[in-house]
Amino acid sequence: MSDLDTSIPEATQTTPLGLAGRGFRGRVSAIVVNGDHLGVSAMEIERRLLELGIVEGVSVQILHEGPIGRDPIAVRVNGTTIALRRREAMAIMVGDHGPAAKAIG
Repeated sequence: MSDLDTSIPEATQTTPLGLAGRGFRGRVSAIVVNGDHLGVSAMEIERRLLELGIVEGVSVQILHEGPIGRDPIAVRVNGTTIALRRREAMAIMVGDHGPAAKAIG
């Protein structure tokens, strides 16, 4: 019998981008839209995010937060800065960029 490595690698911790604070850096792991929002279908929200360049594996950074309710947020995606509402950012699942990533919250 051979020695097989049966260990399971640790799952990457992911969280919605909408919960991250200013200065957060990470990578998009998935787009997960749960239902329609304010008359906009889940499919349309996902399509809009993809058109903005928010795809799996892309690095993101939160540059700025609005003064009221920390909304909207300015996010750098592939060298381009876009504005997102926190409710839209909740559909973007992100993981830490590495040791330099700032804490969520």
